[in-house]
Amino acid sequence: MKIISVGVMETKEIKEKKEKVPRQKMPEQEPKKRIRNFEEVPFGYSEETAITEAKRCIQCKKPGCIAGCPVDVKIPEFIKEIAEGRFTEAALKLKETNGLPAVCGRVCPQEDQCEKFCIIGKKGEPVAIGRLERFAADFERNSGNVKIPPAVRSNGKKIAIAGAGPSGLTIAGDLVGLGYDVTIFEALHKAGGVLVYGIPEFRLPKAIVEAEVEYLRKLGVKIETNFVIGRTKTIDELFAEGFNAVFIGVGAGAPVFMDIPGENLSGIYSANEYLTRSNLMKAYLFPEYDTPIVRGKRVAVVGGGNVAMDSVRTALRLGAERAMIIYRRTDVEMPARKEEVHHAQEEGVEFLMLTAPVEYIGNDAGWVTGMKCLKMELGEPDASGRRSPVAIKDSEYVIDVDTVVVAVGTMANPIIPATTPGLETNKKGYIVTKDESGLTSREGIYAGGDIVTGSATVILAMGAGRKAAKAIDEYLSKK
Repeated sequence: MKIISVGVMETKEIKEKKEKVPRQKMPEQEPKKRIRNFEEVPFGYSEETAITEAKRCIQCKKPGCIAGCPVDVKIPEFIKEIAEGRFTEAALKLKETNGLPAVCGRVCPQEDQCEKFCIIGKKGEPVAIGRLERFAADFERNSGNVKIPPAVRSNGKKIAIAGAGPSGLTIAGDLVGLGYDVTIFEALHKAGGVLVYGIPEFRLPKAIVEAEVEYLRKLGVKIETNFVIGRTKTIDELFAEGFNAVFIGVGAGAPVFMDIPGENLSGIYSANEYLTRSNLMKAYLFPEYDTPIVRGKRVAVVGGGNVAMDSVRTALRLGAERAMIIYRRTDVEMPARKEEVHHAQEEGVEFLMLTAPVEYIGNDAGWVTGMKCLKMELGEPDASGRRSPVAIKDSEYVIDVDTVVVAVGTMANPIIPATTPGLETNKKGYIVTKDESGLTSREGIYAGGDIVTGSATVILAMGAGRKAAKAIDEYLSKK
């Protein structure tokens, strides 16, 4: 009994000691400097800082952090490797369940997932799991010592994957590791999906995504770009060519507008077009890259999510003198990550809360010059749990703008359902799956990510890819 008592005391003392070590900050570009470039904002941890942060982890016997991770990363194990200075081993441990650790370390909402369940965070700040994940992945890549696992013997079965986004890349890595012949068909000219067309360079450098994609290629994943499933070839044509199963992970990339007067004026963009031009097509480097983009001086971005933050921060870097977020609720209901909101505030973005556009005003040339808005107040919670905005009578006013970016969500592209007989969709056009396996109404066809759930996070799409990989393997093994 005494031995047990001493052990408990030691554990408690270690925990209290580690709680006193503050969460290590990550150095960043100064706000005034970074709004004039598209370089990554945070610099990442040094080796010394990473070890200090990793040692804050108390190595729980029942780690809640793993339960909070959609791809089941062995969090205490990779952190222990960092704490003991084995950085390459930490990266290998991460890659056992996560094929995109450098991406996840940058864009995942760890505060709402793994870090939310950290024991250290009960009394202080949680262990910086995401920052440590980024550190390990970056260390391995920068060392030039990326280890490729030995090739797995082929099982003779072929898998087609529609879309090279987070879910498609994840399932590809899992299935090729099980001996499948995997081909990803990507509509755009680069693999990565939302990672390359939606997330700006200053938040997720394209070189990072390219390195992660190249790793998958070395594992044996084949990627065909400029290939639109439903147009270039249908899913049934792929089956006829010998593919044994298909996974649909094309995201939800069709733009959504608000259907208010004046939306057809020039200078009003969907966030999809605005960010794709800037990110994937490098319009911010025009004329070096032949993809022009409007460089507005008074830019209003409608919405309060991460896409809205990406858009408004991009506008600043393109030379906006006034960059505004127009959001119909308050900052409490805003779905964007706190870190992104904080960075936007540091950079000088104006947040016009409880404000909703009702009409756009244009000049004789057809360009937007103003946004008529209503002031709002919050009523009762809606289906999402957030309080519903209610218009205040006679509160109209006009904001001078020359560019508007609408970032109020996206919807499913109908190409694949329209060309795949028997593929069930719901009233919003998203593909219906039977359970977490991703199985659709058609045998051998699985789906996951935003095309099933609607707009969500990168890591949730990856989690859907992992579950579908397991289901496809079970399905084909039985066959």
